[in-house]
Amino acid sequence: MSNVKCECGHLNKTGTEFCEACGKPIQLIEGQKFLNMRYEGVARRSKTSQRTIVDKIWNFFSSVKVGIWIIFLTLVASAIGTFLPQEMYIPQTKTPEDFYREQYGIVGYIYYIFGFHNLYGSWWYMLLLAAMGLSLIIASLDRVVPLYRALKKQRVTRHDSFLKRQRIMGVTVLSESHGSVNKVSKHLKEKRYKVREDKGNILAEKGRFSRWGPYVNHLGLIIVLIGAMLRFFPGMYVDEILWVRDGETEAVPGTDRKYYIKNEKFIFETYGKKDKKYQEVILEEGNTIPKTYQTNAVLYENKNQGIAGAKPELVQVKDGPITVNNPMKINGFAFYQTSYKQGEFHKMRFELEEKESGETFGDIELDLLNPKTHFDLGKGYSVELLDYFPDFEFDSKGEPSTKSKLPNNPAFIFRMYTPNTPEGESSFVAIQQNLEPLGENQYKMTFSGLDVRNLTGLTIRKDYTLWILGIGGFIFMIGLIQGLYWNHRRVWVRVNENEVLIAAHTNKNWYGIKKDIEYALRNSGLNVPVDQVEEKGDGADD
Repeated sequence: MSNVKCECGHLNKTGTEFCEACGKPIQLIEGQKFLNMRYEGVARRSKTSQRTIVDKIWNFFSSVKVGIWIIFLTLVASAIGTFLPQEMYIPQTKTPEDFYREQYGIVGYIYYIFGFHNLYGSWWYMLLLAAMGLSLIIASLDRVVPLYRALKKQRVTRHDSFLKRQRIMGVTVLSESHGSVNKVSKHLKEKRYKVREDKGNILAEKGRFSRWGPYVNHLGLIIVLIGAMLRFFPGMYVDEILWVRDGETEAVPGTDRKYYIKNEKFIFETYGKKDKKYQEVILEEGNTIPKTYQTNAVLYENKNQGIAGAKPELVQVKDGPITVNNPMKINGFAFYQTSYKQGEFHKMRFELEEKESGETFGDIELDLLNPKTHFDLGKGYSVELLDYFPDFEFDSKGEPSTKSKLPNNPAFIFRMYTPNTPEGESSFVAIQQNLEPLGENQYKMTFSGLDVRNLTGLTIRKDYTLWILGIGGFIFMIGLIQGLYWNHRRVWVRVNENEVLIAAHTNKNWYGIKKDIEYALRNSGLNVPVDQVEEKGDGADD
């Protein structure tokens, strides 16, 4: 970029609106009455460099309109992601594609196709967050660097045309101004202005740090975005639900099988009718009031973690109760009691019975999560499990199928072999159903017993990004307070041969700076400058 030399000798970059040193206007828009003080008239790269591809990318992301559109699209996408449950909250027994199609029809299928089911981990959502961060960084650098340079280089003595194009400006004709200017300087110092003097001229300034408030906001937001994106890196963030049945041990998700947890017993207690505290409510409502949700758990560490093909070698590292408000914690992981299910079907028992006589010839026991398929009852009697439907229903074709792998509504197809029926007979058995699809049988499978057990729902959480989000939020609040409760005020006093020019500018709160000037000029013999917007009814730029 070539430079433009001002008559004061200062070199200004092309695109500068008024000299960074003396303030003399370099380029003015026709009809412009006041100088644009928002960025001190400095040359910004986005407004002056448009040659290379880097310049074009820079200019695109430095645009405030582009930044607003990126934020808008991110908010819309985030809102759409709340319409239907995210993948982590759907049943684990079905694929996401099948679940969304069956539960929500074509809308659910489109929701799945476009990745809204796993929105916060999708590549395009990550791109939106990255674009937002890039926009914040480039927009901030495009403005804050030249603004800082201009404010640092500003001189005390400013050109007459600079002062006359300020919103607050006044002229006083005096033959002797030295004493008056000294009084003004003293009074401004009393108002906590930092006063600099040069050849009898004054620049009084305070609150410059408030100009950096918006950029501190941007820094805080950038840190928050970094923290949010780090949540998708392995090991930084875990938020999973784990269902563990009584007596079972499961690998803890998010630990790469380093930890296992055993549910020794889930305990659910309620307040009884004799409890004085809730007796009246229980009698009125007729419902019990929960007292305790508790999982007695044992936590193990796998010493063979990372050894391919090796069986887990579990060593107990912790045990104790997990209740709603008292999680079990280890190495950044916390195990919370969040859900439960009572009375899940565990084992079912059946007897082989001759229908006519009622005589039985042995029984079988089925583990509903992993049932055996062949049962030898002795003396030529046996049973074969041909098919099993854990969560039975008839599909659209009228054929038996299962909605899930959980034993919510088990149904079975048995083949029964006896000395009287060596070729076997088929029977379809479900809850309160015993059908003979291939004709009337001589034998049947009779239900004889059921074992149930409880499940506990534990939420496993680990968050190494929380402190980053906290720092980002804290910095953002600092910038917000910095920009809201302070303002950058400047007062210029220029002494010419027989007149004194006084001008002032602030980025907000014009009433406050007017009161400061009135205080500074008391007993000085100088005229109070006027607000040219109020006087002429014109607008002014910050």
